[in-house]
Amino acid sequence: MANTPSAKKRIRGTERKTVRNKMRRSKLRTAVRGAREALAQTAPDAAHKAVMEAISHLDKAAGKRVIHRKNAARRKGRLMKQLSALENKK
Repeated sequence: MANTPSAKKRIRGTERKTVRNKMRRSKLRTAVRGAREALAQTAPDAAHKAVMEAISHLDKAAGKRVIHRKNAARRKGRLMKQLSALENKK
């Protein structure tokens, strides 16, 4: 347990940040899941829109340091690779 006032303040701040980051991470995971489902249904227009939304969420999460920037880049690359394969197939 924290003893100093500054340590107690840091704990309070960390709790607030944890709540915000959980919300951002949840929205991110939902967007990525939606993009993967859209890619699986082989509808290029819907998939493109879903992938762009997921990429936006990934960029925002990386910018806020909810996830690591290279983690975001890897996920974006994989989504774009799948989208490109889907668009080339058609």
